[in-house]
Amino acid sequence: MKIFMSHPTGNSNVRAIIEALNKADSLEEFNTTIAVNPRAPWLKLLPNEMSKQLLRRTFPIKSKQLIIHPSLELARLISLKAGFFKLIKDENSWASLDSVYKSFDKAVANRLQKVAKKKQITAVYGYEDGALNTFKKAKELGLKCIYDLPIAYWETARKLMLEEAARLPAWAHTLAGGITDSEEKLERKKQELELADIIIGPGEFVKQSLPEWAKTKPVIMTPFGSPDREKGLPRNIYSRKNNAKLRVLFAGSLSQRKGLGDLFAAMKLLKRSDIELVVMGSPIGPMDFYRQQLPDFTYMPNRPHSEVLALMRSCDVFCLPSIVEGRALVMQEAMSQGLPLIITRNTGGTDLIKEGYTGFLVPIRSPEGIAAKLNWFLENRSIIPAMGRMAQRYAAEYTWEGYGANVVSGLSDFFN
Repeated sequence: MKIFMSHPTGNSNVRAIIEALNKADSLEEFNTTIAVNPRAPWLKLLPNEMSKQLLRRTFPIKSKQLIIHPSLELARLISLKAGFFKLIKDENSWASLDSVYKSFDKAVANRLQKVAKKKQITAVYGYEDGALNTFKKAKELGLKCIYDLPIAYWETARKLMLEEAARLPAWAHTLAGGITDSEEKLERKKQELELADIIIGPGEFVKQSLPEWAKTKPVIMTPFGSPDREKGLPRNIYSRKNNAKLRVLFAGSLSQRKGLGDLFAAMKLLKRSDIELVVMGSPIGPMDFYRQQLPDFTYMPNRPHSEVLALMRSCDVFCLPSIVEGRALVMQEAMSQGLPLIITRNTGGTDLIKEGYTGFLVPIRSPEGIAAKLNWFLENRSIIPAMGRMAQRYAAEYTWEGYGANVVSGLSDFFN
């Protein structure tokens, strides 16, 4: 198989697939918006924060395999940095993320037309929201379409989010695209799935979210990898913690999609002074809103990945009571730093839980269930170090190399 792959921005799972396809000598070309050479001397001349941002756009392939389409993504990043929010504020804004995805998809489709025959491409590999035109062109050329769906399919997600807006109306504004995506955007998602010959996803929740008409398509479901254990980090990292209060960490966008409203409600049910909730992530509304819901929590803004891991090591338990995910990477990151979990099935991480050993599952929409498990940790603090060590060891079994290898193995079976 000879794969033509695209993703507008790239992330850990994209890089894992690139590496695995490349190792199998199956990656002909990867298209993205912006890519940098991590060894480029000019990176050292930039402010530290800017260079860190750009280093997220590095990819483990030869330059001849890497094709960029940078113009609109550069405009989006400049607009964001300069405060030109009108240019990026909603789906139809000129330099919005949605506009970047659509523009990128068209450019990739044009590129595919030019190189498919010359490079003897057999399939295209695209991701949700950025693959429709590419898939249409692939079908014209007689190529197979591989569709990576990293989060629950939109119909399931939208149903759950509309229910949340009715259940917790004060939190409805935090649901954002979950309930405000245009019909045109939703139709694009549907057509992408219709054109897909095979679907890739990170777990059972994504698989179950597929509509009935799509469940007959071949599916490869395999969990994401965990971060590598930091060099010099002691195996018993919990031994460095000596918290007076039980520190419970939530990390992600400050939204009810992530179940933050339920976690706040659970904290109010507990009414205990020996617990601290640490909330790290991007606010979707003004901070005053969150303080009105729960006055007493510790807010931490987003930070570089190494600092996120350091924050995790200062906490005792990680809680993510999400309503909709695909598979939240942050769960395995927390486990890798020695934190047991409290999560819902909808996080996509049921396989991470050995009940009472690596953490606990709670139902969605259950502040009472969350409060009960938080109370269990409060009453059994002496057990937490052992649970943290077990969580760390268990997370280490999930590797990015394994994730990529599973996808490539499944694709090889499909094409053979």
